[in-house]
Amino acid sequence: MLEPSNNDELPPIPPKRYFTIGEVGELCAVKPHVLRYWEQEFPQLKPVKRRGNRRYYQRQDVVLIRQIKSLLYDQGFTIGGARQRMSGASIGEEASKTALDNKMFADLIKDLEEVIAQL
Repeated sequence: MLEPSNNDELPPIPPKRYFTIGEVGELCAVKPHVLRYWEQEFPQLKPVKRRGNRRYYQRQDVVLIRQIKSLLYDQGFTIGGARQRMSGASIGEEASKTALDNKMFADLIKDLEEVIAQL
């Protein structure tokens, strides 16, 4: 999901277990208040909270934040669109599911019309 050009601009993620919100902000070029907002909007983003309600992010959280940033800032998604993309329900999947449902309903209607014609 990350563009190769964006990877060059962001610093590499150091081999640490936990990162503070300030460190993540620097690693992802996002301000801490934006990270706190994204926690409310994206259910996948759940940093560990410890004493004093301090947030500690893990490596997969940092990667997730970089993906969210790419969707919002580089690819032009809205918050809702990025949330939908992150949840795995992309527009193409929704369209194919809708097409499959429409075909099932069309087949069902055809079968019912045949039964009515026989009666």
